[in-house]
Amino acid sequence: MAQNRMLQFVDVARATPPKRAAEERKGDFDEIYREFAAEKANEQAGRCSQCGVPYCQTHCPLHNNIPDWLKLTAEGRLQEAYEVSQATNTFPEICGRICPQDRLCEGNCVIEQSGHGTVTIGAVEKYITDTAWEKGWVKPIQPGQERKESIGIIGAGPGGLAAADMLRRQGFQVTIYDRYDRAGGLLIYGIPGFKLEKDVVTRRNDQLAAGGITFKLNCNVGEDISFAEIREAHDAVIIATGVYQSRELGGPGARLNGIVRAIDFLTASNRKSFGDEVPEYDSGELNADGKNVVVIGGGDTAMDCVRTSVRQGAKSVKLLYRRDRANMPGSQREVENAEEEGVEFVWLTAPRGFVGEGNGPDGETPTGSVKGVRVAKMRLGAPDATGRQSPEVIEGADYTEDADLVIKALGFEPEELPKLWDEPGLEVTRWGTVKADFGTKETALPGVYAIGDIVRGASLVVWAIRDGREAAESIIQSLNAKAAESVAAE
Repeated sequence: MAQNRMLQFVDVARATPPKRAAEERKGDFDEIYREFAAEKANEQAGRCSQCGVPYCQTHCPLHNNIPDWLKLTAEGRLQEAYEVSQATNTFPEICGRICPQDRLCEGNCVIEQSGHGTVTIGAVEKYITDTAWEKGWVKPIQPGQERKESIGIIGAGPGGLAAADMLRRQGFQVTIYDRYDRAGGLLIYGIPGFKLEKDVVTRRNDQLAAGGITFKLNCNVGEDISFAEIREAHDAVIIATGVYQSRELGGPGARLNGIVRAIDFLTASNRKSFGDEVPEYDSGELNADGKNVVVIGGGDTAMDCVRTSVRQGAKSVKLLYRRDRANMPGSQREVENAEEEGVEFVWLTAPRGFVGEGNGPDGETPTGSVKGVRVAKMRLGAPDATGRQSPEVIEGADYTEDADLVIKALGFEPEELPKLWDEPGLEVTRWGTVKADFGTKETALPGVYAIGDIVRGASLVVWAIRDGREAAESIIQSLNAKAAESVAAE
């Protein structure tokens, strides 16, 4: 009987939770997708073909047991579905909302390849865990036994939180150090509420704290506490700082007022949503209200910036990207959402400089506030080393886009941690990312591990979660081995 609930993809069409109308959602920062009803979630989960080689699972960085929890959902066994989902993913309610499923699990769904439309995996994952919270199935961590060993984690982003969860479940004493006043990293201050409402993150933080994890917030390593002191205080340390240093733009006028970093713009907006005092927002410096906004970049951060600008009441919002739509790294689903909300994508364009209110003493360098972006038109030429076509400038086709606010969303680079932390023994790559063993995540410093973007470069939340879980497993094995050796020596 249960099996008859599956393999429904031939008779049941693909459906996603309904989106709020663009005109409605433009006026707030609430999530745009409504919840699945129970019957619809069961129906959509039943479209899974339960294939012998589940490519959805293979292409998920966490290798989630997707066919299993889809089957359980179709059968109405939601608590079991949640337990299976939680077994491999520390934050399924977050991944269900912000993972680019079109590039990962859903993009590799077998029935999608046969023309029947992918299973809506992300929406079902979100439904399962939101139901688990509603029903009280998500409990604070209760270790079977307490361990005396302690682990310090630098960074309260998704990787650090995932590692903390696994380590605490094994009874270790866990302390997380973070420079910000709230835990969550980019989940709190980088990703807008219309993609990830903040109570989804804060309730998980509260659950971790209730389980015995200690948070030391407003704590800047290298200033408030030294890296050496953290190493001295703990049996193992995980570096999970992420990458926050923005890539810069050059060209005439690059230092004009009104040209801002994406991280500053998004953080100000998110802080405002918490009710914080944000002088840079109130003054208009980091506020798009009534302005012609130009965002430069093509990733998910750029998508967040254009859609935030719309909600802040921008006069116009345009995004410049040097390649075409097909070659854009950001989620195509996000592009569609942004277009519905009135964002204009200007493909095959790149900034060459900026126009200001006036020119300086040399008569050429723009001064004052930004008034426009000098734009070069591009075309796609021969493929580069990665196989993507390289953009080339079309000479003589430059023009100016009006702009009162320019947001740089060109990606992030790592900070110089060895210098900031006075730890020359912390080895880094030529890109400035921390060197760590691919399997164990251990660095050149004994007992020090590194995970997430500070190792990979700017990447997806789901990869940070995977790294955090793998580092935790390495630490558990290492400390268990040391404990066994200690017992044997007695």
